[in-house]
Amino acid sequence: MKKFDQKVAVITGSSHGIGAAIARRLARDGAAVVINYASNAAAAESIVAEITSAGGRAIAVQADVTKAADIARLFEETERAFGRLDILVNNAGIGVLKPLDEVDEADWDRVFALNAKAPLFVAKEAAKRLGPDGRIVNVSSSTTYFPLANTAIYAASKIVPRMYTEVLAKELGARGITVNSVAPGPTSPGMFENAPAALQAEAAAQSPFNRIGHPDDIAGVVAFLVSDDARWMTGQHLLVNGGATI
Repeated sequence: MKKFDQKVAVITGSSHGIGAAIARRLARDGAAVVINYASNAAAAESIVAEITSAGGRAIAVQADVTKAADIARLFEETERAFGRLDILVNNAGIGVLKPLDEVDEADWDRVFALNAKAPLFVAKEAAKRLGPDGRIVNVSSSTTYFPLANTAIYAASKIVPRMYTEVLAKELGARGITVNSVAPGPTSPGMFENAPAALQAEAAAQSPFNRIGHPDDIAGVVAFLVSDDARWMTGQHLLVNGGATI
């Protein structure tokens, strides 16, 4: 018997990068997984095919998680396919790296809609369906601990889910639901994969492992947080950056 047999997990933004790695890991450990994507259907279906060909259970569901109707449909399709919900990983996100004099309102609106607004309303909809021993994990960012130039909007938007984590842990704990967050450092494939080579080398040098993160590094920590082994952890934030900026 596998760790997550009979469990159903929704991972937002899971057609690529960290989200895809989380989906693969939870499926490998027995969970039925829902690959949520906004626009890249081919990438999402590729992850589904990979999981199902290995004997796992997975479906892809298109949903723009900045829209309430799409969020509701995401969970309705999850329950239609698998009959329940046990795990939510709020992973969908977008990065904008710009100096202050280049930032505009459109950047703020777009980034905060996905990174700050969406996790709350996705969690709200999921909480209606999660039973005892339900799990929510919010994916934040190490930039909320160690600010970098040109990340004002991104870092600010990613600190919001950390506050949701603490508040919702208080609200949902009486139902046996845990809420925790992870804060990855630079990771590739992911948002950091298109960073200049010099910046990637600089980030790698900050870790005693002399590399940047891989999505699987983050997925393993998430798999722990949604397992029964983490049943006595809630409202906590795990910095997953390979020891950079210790």
